Amino acid sequence: MAQTRIDDLELNGKKIIQNPDYFCFGIDSVLLANFVESKSTNNIIVDLCSGSGVIPVIISQKKKFKQIYAVELQKEMYELLLQNISINSLENEIVPLNLNIKEYVADKKVDIIICNPPYKKVGTGIKNENTVKYIARHEKECMLDDVFKCASKNLKQRGKLYIVHKPQRLTDLIADARKYNLEAKKIRFVYPTINSKPSIVLVEYTYMGGNEMDVLPPLIEYEEDGKYTKEILEIYGSKE
Repeated sequence: MAQTRIDDLELNGKKIIQNPDYFCFGIDSVLLANFVESKSTNNIIVDLCSGSGVIPVIISQKKKFKQIYAVELQKEMYELLLQNISINSLENEIVPLNLNIKEYVADKKVDIIICNPPYKKVGTGIKNENTVKYIARHEKECMLDDVFKCASKNLKQRGKLYIVHKPQRLTDLIADARKYNLEAKKIRFVYPTINSKPSIVLVEYTYMGGNEMDVLPPLIEYEEDGKYTKEILEIYGSKE
């Protein structure tokens, strides 16, 4: 088994403990955390499929909120989540919950739900023999429908759901959400380079919202010389 490593988020000294044998976060989690709008210190935020907790840690430093709940099913990832809450001294800000999102019911309706779910349907792609990685990448324990169902049960009216996913699932991301009264309100496609196809899509939903949608300008990751674009550098809080 690989040794755990500690990565510096370059964000107020916050760090993330990860284990390469399990599942390490990518740029999609960072972009999703920054895509979230939370401007009230009364907001209750829930992060589903939280993994090692990178999204709650970033949110804790960049957004306004009252409390963040981090829901993670897998014991191995949950242990990393606990460690990351501890090393960053965020025990008062982040509440960890070792649950399947199908079982999650909030004490009272929440303002914002965030989710970076498994992208691949069961039976597609290469099946990873590492169970932790397989569950993180495939919809074995968490289907897209489960995310929408959980959000509809737990969000306040006009509450927000934020998801990052693959553009190939855009039809499902819009049509399946509507079954649960979740209306896609903002969509932003992320492109590796200006001449490539989008690699991921960020979606903001409103529970019991109207049906008008805003397609935001594209987010480009890399310049032609292979360096991060100015916007990506600003998201990471880095100058180079």
